[in-house]
Amino acid sequence: MRDPEETSEKNTISIVIPALNEEDYIADLVHALKERAVNDSLIREIIVADGGSTDMTRQNAKNAGAVVVECQKKGRAIQMNEGAKVAGGQILYFLHADTFPPVGYDKQIFSAIRNGSGAGCFQLRFSNAHPILRLYAWFTKFRITLVRFGDQSLFVKARIFFEAGGFDENLAVMEDQKIVSDLKKLTSFKLLDEAVTTSARRYEKNGVIRLQLIFGMIIILYYFGAKQDTLVHLYNSLIKL
Repeated sequence: MRDPEETSEKNTISIVIPALNEEDYIADLVHALKERAVNDSLIREIIVADGGSTDMTRQNAKNAGAVVVECQKKGRAIQMNEGAKVAGGQILYFLHADTFPPVGYDKQIFSAIRNGSGAGCFQLRFSNAHPILRLYAWFTKFRITLVRFGDQSLFVKARIFFEAGGFDENLAVMEDQKIVSDLKKLTSFKLLDEAVTTSARRYEKNGVIRLQLIFGMIIILYYFGAKQDTLVHLYNSLIKL
């Protein structure tokens, strides 16, 4: 029997996926989101906010059944905000294009919302079982903002998201840390017990230890007040995308 609270219109989920040249992942993700939902009728829409892809991302997303929003500018914060603006669900679920949620992700989100949380995320698992990545993922079980990143996905009541001002579009990197910090000031933030699985492709391309050291340096500089231009320059010059 369906939970009457879950079936109310106010509790549908709009999933927002920022994408840029993700033709290899996007269709599989859209299909997985439908298949892994306990009640896919409660998934109001899957929105792919595209930042100007030059490959088949938009077409593949449409063919898989997603709504495609063509953003005027690229950047995860900008794209996720654009997707949120057209979303019709009362719960927003932000997910990276190469990150797959666990089976029953919708039920876990509804449960957290029903129990009083206005926002939250899953823990993290990588597609590669490298010991360093397993250690990094292990840290995501702790309830501190420092280990909250976009790869873990983010669910939030739409009302609270807009009250928080959405993602900070002045941040090209670390926008995920900022939004979690902002949301925690407004609502209870729930860390769910299960994990999403995210691709380790950037670690495989850049070297696991090397990339983790780069990320660590960027995090430290961000919290010491480094300018976004500096962080973006480091990100683009040191990391192979």
